[in-house]
Amino acid sequence: MKVAVHTWFMVVRQSRNLMREPIWIVLLLVQPIVWLTLYGQLFKNVPRLGGFGTTSYVTFLAPAIVVMNAFFGATWSGMAMINDLDHKVVERFLATPASRVSLILSQIVRSALTAAIQAVIILLVALALGVRVHTGAAGWLVVIVAAILVNAAFAGISQGIALVTRREATMIAVANFIGLPLLFISTTLLARTQMPHWMRIATHFNPMDWGVRAAREVVLPGTDWGTVGLYVLLLLGLSAITTAFASWCFRLYERTL
Repeated sequence: MKVAVHTWFMVVRQSRNLMREPIWIVLLLVQPIVWLTLYGQLFKNVPRLGGFGTTSYVTFLAPAIVVMNAFFGATWSGMAMINDLDHKVVERFLATPASRVSLILSQIVRSALTAAIQAVIILLVALALGVRVHTGAAGWLVVIVAAILVNAAFAGISQGIALVTRREATMIAVANFIGLPLLFISTTLLARTQMPHWMRIATHFNPMDWGVRAAREVVLPGTDWGTVGLYVLLLLGLSAITTAFASWCFRLYERTL
């Protein structure tokens, strides 16, 4: 209970900081919409190649954009930790009875909640563009959960890296190094059947693609709930592992004080 209360307090504090910079709120809302509309128009004729499960590229793309947006938000979430480290915020909280776990967990929860809000916005825009989630309300929930878990999994990694490096330049370099390769070695923009053989194999080990496949499975006809459940469980397990990794990195940081 103590960890939950302290985590919520930290999440509220971070949200208030965000509210003081309205430009970030605009970017958080507009950026995913731009991705959906631009990619949707750029690749709208791609489904003619076959293997997409639909003739509408926007329908194929929408759940993947939700997950992609959550993924990139997670890779950059460590910047908030670096900002707190630079301004000695973390050191001040260490001098209080605040739960040490909540200092890490709140960063991950805040990032995941942001991803959930953006997921709802993207789905509403996709709905206006003619996308229909085949499994209805349950499908909407699965897409949002997939976004939350992908974000939480990679936010844990990002927080750990931030605590180890403590430098914005290094954090940016690592985020770019991780982000783009995992994006292209996934079925986010292209059907698996259209990918080179080695990439099709690599997607099985890409956590981002787990989220994309779980989300897309409930949007397109012929939903296999067993597949959805498998990928959700894999992401849940990975989130637990990366959160533990971030907590371990935080203990290393404490020893340097």
